Amino acid sequence: MITYSRREQDQDEGPAAAAEEHIAPAPRVSVQAFCETVETAASVQSAGEDRRLDKAHLKIQMGGMTAAIEAYRTAPTPNVILLETDGRSDILSDLDQLASVCDAGTRVIVVGRLNDVTLYRELVRRGISDYLIAPVAPLDIVRSVCGLFSVPEAKAVGRIIAVVGAKGGVGASTVAHNVAWATARDLALDSVVADLDLAFGTAGLDYNQDPPQGIADAVFSPDRIDTAFVDRLLSKCTDHLSLLAAPATLDRVYDFGAEAFDSIFDTLRSTMPCIILDVPHQWSGWTKRALIGADDILIVASPDLANLRNTKNMIDTLKAARPNDRPPLYCLNQAGVPKRPEISAGEFAKAIESQPIVTIPFEPQIFGAAANNGQMIAEIAANHRTTEMFLQIAQRLTGRGEAKKPRTSFLAPLLEKLRAK
Repeated sequence: MITYSRREQDQDEGPAAAAEEHIAPAPRVSVQAFCETVETAASVQSAGEDRRLDKAHLKIQMGGMTAAIEAYRTAPTPNVILLETDGRSDILSDLDQLASVCDAGTRVIVVGRLNDVTLYRELVRRGISDYLIAPVAPLDIVRSVCGLFSVPEAKAVGRIIAVVGAKGGVGASTVAHNVAWATARDLALDSVVADLDLAFGTAGLDYNQDPPQGIADAVFSPDRIDTAFVDRLLSKCTDHLSLLAAPATLDRVYDFGAEAFDSIFDTLRSTMPCIILDVPHQWSGWTKRALIGADDILIVASPDLANLRNTKNMIDTLKAARPNDRPPLYCLNQAGVPKRPEISAGEFAKAIESQPIVTIPFEPQIFGAAANNGQMIAEIAANHRTTEMFLQIAQRLTGRGEAKKPRTSFLAPLLEKLRAK
């Protein structure tokens, strides 16, 4: 007898809700699909190229339920079977035959054409994991397969936000660190900043931290990575913000394979609700993989021609690699430098075909003071306009509103003065 997990799918989600939806990636599992139509096979193929099924091994065959029953008479079943039925045959009878040749623990997703509550209840009673109504989109397949491995009682899988500069020197790290500060302080969301620029990272300086260990200890010891090990490497900045610092030393060369950071990111996902990646401005296998694998991407650019070209190239490349995700977002930084010819925000947006989240003005005094003091902009100028901009970015990337502050009495200021005396 097959044992399946049970999960109901919300059929009322609109396209906008799907675009904002956070779907946790699937683990390393095997998935075999038996399709009846070319359209469903194409959707499954597109789903297999989604970043959230990157670790899954997907195989597609035609023939539907009949082909599946025949295939598993002599072969072991995978972790997940996706079956399409044309509705002409008896679904329940076919499923009973399939159950007789399936291994215990196999999970089954059925794609059918009958929108019938009675049928759905009978499928659930038989232990089917999910029932999708054709035609199905690639995101429906991704949501269904990934949902099989999301335990409701478990902690929500953390959201990864990658911040990268369109060009060197545009202040992407400063933006990343201040956005992380706003996420932790104003949105009260437990967060960690991972400084991926191991040679020249500035997160330790910006947060005035000098931890003895950091991300280098993890990336150079992949066999030791687990929750406890990564927790020891984190440096506490505030109650809600931690730092995985870069060594910022040149005693070794930091050449990595494309999958070097995978286990670190997976471990952080399991313990932290929000992970902000400070990605250096370079194009290598691991930086591209980190950006494609993130839940949301923020590109930081200055208003000049080189930044415009690079921003457009990055957005186009990442949109093509992430067809089922929200497009990368971008912001303009260091706008309004005296005597410097600049591309206006409107012209920039026209070329990119989307508006920047915010346009951060060139404020050398306040940003310079914060950098030299190891502080965030909100610490030295809580009411400054850029502080509000960083909060806007944090809200947009996390999908959260500002955390409600506890009510205080109108006598609170007077009481504070009396306590001080």
